[in-house]
Amino acid sequence: MIQRFIPAFLAILTLSSCYSPERDCKSFKDGTFTFTTEINGESKTTRFVRSGNMEIDYFEGKADTSEVRWLNDCEYIVKKLNPKDRSEEASIHMKILSTTDSSYTFEYNIVGSKNKSKGTAVKTN
Repeated sequence: MIQRFIPAFLAILTLSSCYSPERDCKSFKDGTFTFTTEINGESKTTRFVRSGNMEIDYFEGKADTSEVRWLNDCEYIVKKLNPKDRSEEASIHMKILSTTDSSYTFEYNIVGSKNKSKGTAVKTN
């Protein structure tokens, strides 16, 4: 019985290790997106419009412009053009992990920091 189990287990392991999530990152370089996160126990939504190397974020009635520098089709760096304080001066590294037809899951962190967070952006146009 174990002689049948081992080959089946190895076949399943081999097939599952070949799986990689869909990543059609080019479809998300430009467009209008929303991202919802929890801040101090409250759900907050940001809308952002990305076109070429510019991104405009709309959050709680305020707009903020950032420069976008693409490292490859699925990774980019965001840097605010007019930071209001020292904490806003840091660049953010964004990496698209997987995509669907209307959203992408991403990982982000302050450049130089090992602390990473994940989120999902939904394309609205």
